[in-house]
Amino acid sequence: MNANLRALRQGVYYVPVSKAPEPGKAPGMRVELLTSEGTELRQYAVIFSKGDEVASGLVEFAQRYQVTSAHFTGIGALQDVTVAWMDRKKKSYKAIPIQQQVEVLSMVGDVAVFEGKPAVHTHLVVGLDDAAAKGGHLIEAHVYPTLEVMVTVDPVTMQKRFDPETGLALIDPGKR
Repeated sequence: MNANLRALRQGVYYVPVSKAPEPGKAPGMRVELLTSEGTELRQYAVIFSKGDEVASGLVEFAQRYQVTSAHFTGIGALQDVTVAWMDRKKKSYKAIPIQQQVEVLSMVGDVAVFEGKPAVHTHLVVGLDDAAAKGGHLIEAHVYPTLEVMVTVDPVTMQKRFDPETGLALIDPGKR
């Protein structure tokens, strides 16, 4: 048995830091502009429905609305989620699956441009049924029954650059 299959059976696996979610897995997601058209600072309510995949939906939102810099927060509930912890030595994310209904206690993130496309970075803390909490970098999550994400789009584009030391795309505040 190879090491990856053994790790998967033990519930431990790694996700490359460069793996971005694919849009199109949140068909029930709805978006409402909360500020007036033409204002410099735009705010949106991005509302996810039962079964929508969060990481995919956030990427799809950023692409569809041409978001090049933003920050967001969210609350709601999920039926399953995978968060991750960054393993510096492996330059990879250690995936932590949580296969149960959870409450979103804190969800924060940002959007910046990397290689010409919006890149979404999200961290999440969820509450378990015994009031314990788990959290980390969001890899994948499915909504049940709803997730409400409030997005503020910034008027200036933020760029990310590849950092060879970490293997990550990091915001470069001097690059616009």
